Amino acid sequence: MTGRGKGGKGLGKGGAKRIRKVLGDNIQGITKPAIRRLAHLRGLIYEETRGVLKVFIENVIKDAVTYTEHAKRKTVTTMDVVYILKGQGHALYGFGG
Repeated sequence: MTGRGKGGKGLGKGGAKRIRKVLGDNIQGITKPAIRRLAHLRGLIYEETRGVLKVFIENVIKDAVTYTEHAKRKTVTTMDVVYILKGQGHALYGFGG
């Protein structure tokens, strides 16, 4: 064990199979008024804002998975996201680091 909590990563009886939810187009979960406000603030057209937002979130999530896998963790931390955004040129203040 390498000092990472109580459970090991070795062999064992194994847990129950978990059913993973099939993720659809989750960008639809962001409400229309929220996207309209973003579009207004940025001076963009509403229709293209949803696409731009989707690409931005996909890039952040992809980098977050890379950070987390490299650190041999299963949980994305707030600091992972802060470092990712800083690397992309979008500094986020108030979350440490």
